[in-house]
Amino acid sequence: MSYRTERRRRQIMAKGRQMVLTARDDTNPVTLRAYAPPPQSSQLADGMPKAPFIAQTLADELNAANVTPKAQWHLTDGPKTYSLTDATPVYDGATICGWTLIAAGGD
Repeated sequence: MSYRTERRRRQIMAKGRQMVLTARDDTNPVTLRAYAPPPQSSQLADGMPKAPFIAQTLADELNAANVTPKAQWHLTDGPKTYSLTDATPVYDGATICGWTLIAAGGD
């Protein structure tokens, strides 16, 4: 494991929280640990976030469940459910070490 992967793992384990990623048809739920940085002041309007919800996660849980996140899947963070608009892999060399999940909603 390289320095980049290890640094990402430490950050997500220290600051992350449990979330659930579910396929579009509500099948194959995967519980994962992800870190969603709080919105910056420039992304707030009337005290509410106006930017997309972004969560950083490791590839471990997704690889173990043999799941590749896709647009239109659901990400549940506590009481809020988001719909993925994009899922971008994070590479460490030629290996996927994590995912950046970009979502909208929050209902």
